[in-house]
Amino acid sequence: MTTIEQIVKNEAITDILTAFGIGLAYPSLDRMIGRYRFEVIANGELLKTYAQLFDEGILANGEGPVAIKGPNWKEPKFVTEKRYT
Repeated sequence: MTTIEQIVKNEAITDILTAFGIGLAYPSLDRMIGRYRFEVIANGELLKTYAQLFDEGILANGEGPVAIKGPNWKEPKFVTEKRYT
């Protein structure tokens, strides 16, 4: 199992988007998460959570389609704990 697969299968969607949303455009996030947890896309949770992170200031609009860190961005716990290194 790859590291990305472990993260997508084991972590909350909010944490995944917080960690990877600052480096990937939404279509790339959709493909990455859909590969291992398609139900999150099918039920609309992914798009809803992504929009919510912008509303909460965790992600912000950058140049082009890739989000940047918002004023309320903090590393997800799985990153600070280095669970997947």
